[in-house]
Amino acid sequence: MQLVVARVGRAHGIKGEVTVEVRTDEPELRLGPGAVLLTDPASAGPLTIETGRVHSGRLLLRFAGVRDRNAAEALRNTLLIAEVDPDQQPEDPDEYYDHQLMDLDVVTKDGTEVGRITEISHLPSQDLFVVERPDG
Repeated sequence: MQLVVARVGRAHGIKGEVTVEVRTDEPELRLGPGAVLLTDPASAGPLTIETGRVHSGRLLLRFAGVRDRNAAEALRNTLLIAEVDPDQQPEDPDEYYDHQLMDLDVVTKDGTEVGRITEISHLPSQDLFVVERPDG
C-alpha cells in the first residue's frame, strides 16, 4: 500500500536541501536517512533521503543526487510516498490510515445513517472527508 508521507516545499540554501510539509504522524520512521520514497509525479523519483534536520520548526531533507538549489527547486510540490505493509497498524490505537476509513458508514450519535466515506482529502489546515449520502 502506498502512503503519502510528505510534500516537498521550497528549496533551502544552496546545497540541495528542501523544506517538507510532513503528512505522517511517524516522520522518524518514514522520513529518516536511507528511506527510499516514491513520488507523485513519478518522474521525480524514486528519492533516497540522505540527511534530515529540523531548522526553525521545519523539517529539511536532502536527497541523493540533489546537489544544488536548482535541483531542489525542481522538486517543489512533489508528493513523497512510502510503501507500507497493508496489515501494518499505526502505533497509536486512535489513529487510522486512509484506506482503513474508506467505505465506512457514517452515523450520528443517535444512530442516524448519514452515508459512507468515499474520499479523503488532506488540506493544509484539516482533513476533509467526502461522504456519499444514501439518496445520492
